[in-house]
Amino acid sequence: MMNAAKREFYVIIERDEDGYYVGEVPQLKACYSQGETIDELIVNIKEVIELCLETENVEIIPEFVGIQKIAI
Repeated sequence: MMNAAKREFYVIIERDEDGYYVGEVPQLKACYSQGETIDELIVNIKEVIELCLETENVEIIPEFVGIQKIAI
């Protein structure tokens, strides 16, 4: 990672139809990964975050506000 300072990112985690955990970082474009366990997913998503930060050369990262559940 280019910046030595630690950055924090939120990861949205879902389980797909095959039982894999899928994680997505909403602050970074196309930043997602999967794993058979949550621990494996976390290791994988950390690698993807680092790659996204290197390839996108992100200067300003949007603030993650949250998730809202809406019933219809």
